[in-house]
Amino acid sequence: MYDLIRAKLTSGESIILDGGTGTDIQRRGVPMSSSTWCAEANLSHPQIVRDVHADYIKAGADIIIANTFATSALLFNALDRDDELLAIDRAAVALAREAARGHQVAVAGSMSTMRPVVAGSDRTSKQREWPEDKARALFKRKAENLAAAGVDLIMMEMMRDTDYSVWATNAAQATGLPVWVGISVERHGSRLTGFGREDQDFDDVARVLSGLNPDVISIMHTSPNDTDEAIDILRKHWRGPVGAYPESGYFKMPEWTFVDIIEPEELVQRSKVWKMKGVSAFGGCCGLGPDHITALSKAFHA
Repeated sequence: MYDLIRAKLTSGESIILDGGTGTDIQRRGVPMSSSTWCAEANLSHPQIVRDVHADYIKAGADIIIANTFATSALLFNALDRDDELLAIDRAAVALAREAARGHQVAVAGSMSTMRPVVAGSDRTSKQREWPEDKARALFKRKAENLAAAGVDLIMMEMMRDTDYSVWATNAAQATGLPVWVGISVERHGSRLTGFGREDQDFDDVARVLSGLNPDVISIMHTSPNDTDEAIDILRKHWRGPVGAYPESGYFKMPEWTFVDIIEPEELVQRSKVWKMKGVSAFGGCCGLGPDHITALSKAFHA
């Protein structure tokens, strides 16, 4: 199925991504875990997870992303649940595959570097670090499991630094599957940095991750207000295809707070500006749902 996506990338045709899967699962009443956010829903509420994917397909998404972001190799290792991660990811990919059956839709597996999150915030707990060889081994195990489960591509999501993000992306690329790198950015005064990594200037992150030569680099889980500048900085280092799928609202572990959510039509108007900057893949991240994807599909698939 990725051949259709590759053809669109080659021709410069717009690609529509899905919206925030974890936040839409929460919006439908699934309780979020205090330690693993939306990961447990793949086992506890499979029908709702499947329905979320189905609704994004109905909205016009060309790519849906299996609910595997929160099954982070680092997070589950910190919880001593390494083997459970593999089982949850297999279930997640199966649910996405079921929803996509009969549709010309690619199924992506999500990989993150998520660590334990401080309760009531969106800040990573930084008490623990992993040596490079251990982290690489954990990322390799997850990436190979996603490939074996049958994803068409791997989406690196909330990449934010020049260490863990590089090791995780290397592991995904080693599977031989297409890899999209999604970088998350936040503002500190006049600086853009990797999300939760104030020590990492976004310019450096963009330069290093561009050097890995993935299939696509996206600005994702970033405020729409910072996405324009982030695209401009990324373009200093990257001449390949670009995606944009922002977030809206804010996270207070373990739940998303749906406050001041960008309206679908405003997302479309901002995406049209991003298209003029060379972006060709559009979607939404946390807080944005099927209505946003429907609006994007109508605007860019017409």
